[in-house]
Amino acid sequence: MRTTTPRRWRSGTEPATARSDLKLRYLLSLTFTPLFVLATVGFAVWAAVSPVDGAPSRGTLTGFAVACGLLSLFAVVDLVVVIRRRRTEL
Repeated sequence: MRTTTPRRWRSGTEPATARSDLKLRYLLSLTFTPLFVLATVGFAVWAAVSPVDGAPSRGTLTGFAVACGLLSLFAVVDLVVVIRRRRTEL
């Protein structure tokens, strides 16, 4: 009979059944989701009303809006995952 070896060898002292702190992840996702959404809206509006030759260019402001939009999407997905895991584990 062949024994199975792990794909990746663990190099640290972490336990084999390490778990993330769901309460902290929930709090952080709940806090940063609205902040990132507000930042996305703020940068998008600022880019829309800024003059063409403004100090922060429209491209820069649009880039910030896209980055904040991606961060808000990530925070929402993490919030959904944490809520689902808390229902099944707690």
